[in-house]
Amino acid sequence: MHGKRVLITGGNSGIGLVTAIELARQGAELVLACREGPKTDNALAEINAVAVTQAVNIPVDLAALSSVRALAAEFLSRYDALHVLINNAGTFPTRQQRTAEGFELQIGVNHFAHFLLTHLLLDCLKSSAPARIVNVSSMLYAKGQIDFDSFCGVDKYSAQVAYNQSKLGNILFSLELAKRLSASGVTSNVLHPGAVATDIVRDLPWLVRKVIGWFFIAPAKGAQTTIMLASDEELEGVTGEYYNQGERQEVSPIGKDLELREKFWAASAEAVGLN
Repeated sequence: MHGKRVLITGGNSGIGLVTAIELARQGAELVLACREGPKTDNALAEINAVAVTQAVNIPVDLAALSSVRALAAEFLSRYDALHVLINNAGTFPTRQQRTAEGFELQIGVNHFAHFLLTHLLLDCLKSSAPARIVNVSSMLYAKGQIDFDSFCGVDKYSAQVAYNQSKLGNILFSLELAKRLSASGVTSNVLHPGAVATDIVRDLPWLVRKVIGWFFIAPAKGAQTTIMLASDEELEGVTGEYYNQGERQEVSPIGKDLELREKFWAASAEAVGLN
């Protein structure tokens, strides 16, 4: 990864931090996209303890599309190349919350923010080709449905239903992006890291978090698929694939639904103001 620049959202904890540390150890230049604060400061210290090129953070609040636009503008003002974009950050609130624009928080952060960020950085990625986009989803996408009327919230909120929808959104976006980037030199792949005990469950009751800690895998193991898709030389040029804990896997029929993918893409573009 020497000479490669990597931008990762949510790189200050969990699998994002493990990914950032390992890619820095391999020689990559890491740019984090995280909220400012002690957690991010501590993450940078860990990363820079092994980094060849010192990592930095460009502050962002993924629950505000204006902040995502500011992140992209700041990145492009500082750098002229981007070789790997890792859309890693995610949220799982137990009660319904909304973004600055009024979107339900999970579809807003887990999908819309990354959809917009990716588009704003696409020209930079193309000019840096070969380049890679890595999207972190979940196997729970297969239980998801896209309810186009739910993007601004619902009367009866289910955190799990909203999460499954957002993770399906990651799948639909990643595969449609791969199709649209064909022959551009930029690849797009999506992954399920495994059931990982990370900060995403911080809003759950203490006892539930304790049980999750017993049965879920550690971030160090969960990060391996992301690291592989970002750095494995044998995957150069591989695109439009879904990986489940390191193994290439067929997506369920809903992920292959071309009509749904195109409809969801159009709705996402309208939501983030790209139309």
